[in-house]
Amino acid sequence: MASLNPAFPVPAPADPADEVVREFGPLLRIYKSGRVERPLVPPPVGPGLDAATGVDSRDVDLGSCSVRLYLPPQAAAAAADGKTKLPVVVYVHGGGFVAESAASPQYHRFLNALAAACPALGVSVEYRLAPEHPLPAGYDDCLAALRWALSGAADPWVAAHGDLERVFLAGDSAGANICHHLAMHPDIQGRTPPLKGAVLIHPWFWGSEAVGEEPRDPAFRAMGGGLWFFSCPETSGMDDPRMNPMAPGAPGLQHLACERVLVCAAEGDFLRWRGRAYAEAVAAARGGGLGEDAAGVELLETVGEGHVFHLFKPDCDKAKEMLDKVVAFINAP
Repeated sequence: MASLNPAFPVPAPADPADEVVREFGPLLRIYKSGRVERPLVPPPVGPGLDAATGVDSRDVDLGSCSVRLYLPPQAAAAAADGKTKLPVVVYVHGGGFVAESAASPQYHRFLNALAAACPALGVSVEYRLAPEHPLPAGYDDCLAALRWALSGAADPWVAAHGDLERVFLAGDSAGANICHHLAMHPDIQGRTPPLKGAVLIHPWFWGSEAVGEEPRDPAFRAMGGGLWFFSCPETSGMDDPRMNPMAPGAPGLQHLACERVLVCAAEGDFLRWRGRAYAEAVAAARGGGLGEDAAGVELLETVGEGHVFHLFKPDCDKAKEMLDKVVAFINAP
């Protein structure tokens, strides 16, 4: 059988049961036999001491999901004075709800770098993926991980080093989508103090109607939502508030349970207009504009780069600039 996507050829199967029946670019292939293949995902890396940053990491099983904790070397000095604890960053990886892992090399490297640069205690969530576990399983796992982190006493690293008055959500692509969902959850909205902030890097939102300079073509819009429909079979459509938080009837963005918001967009990303529109909508819901202190919403637009470029080119100047911006956002008073 020829590939459904010529850019990613698939050899003719020797066994008809191994025929490709569904394909989403290089992210995911589904075979007639039921086998699931994720071509872009490299082998996972284990936790442990990172020689480049001095950050230590370990995995904690939470049942349906797990988290990888990151403890920077500065934590020891902070603990020695008996007063200073570190901000807690709960990170949700991307991958279209169907791929990637907290143990993927690029995410492990990014969390090591982020934890060291802030410094912060990192909590990277390993959530269940579709299609084996259709949404809302991923949302549910990330909510469980966030609740676990907020409990504080659940883990010795969190209890000893985490400042639960400075908890941030952060994530990229589908992970940024999940971060929005978490910050809108009633359990999190009712928390005192509220989350300190949310960092949404190249968030995957979509909708039936175009925003900004997105293509208006209905076929393109349907194609853009195809992976969402596949990942979340029980969805109401492209304007499901989980995919389109700006849809008519979606919960008001003024209820986002975090003090500040940073949205990152990239010029070469087809999602850039959606990210900008989201940032503007959150600022407007808070009675202000982008960059205004009253609204507490910032937008970083990176010129000349594409979707999640910072994961694949972590040493480039633009990736370093973005990391600096995220660090400054987390450390702002």
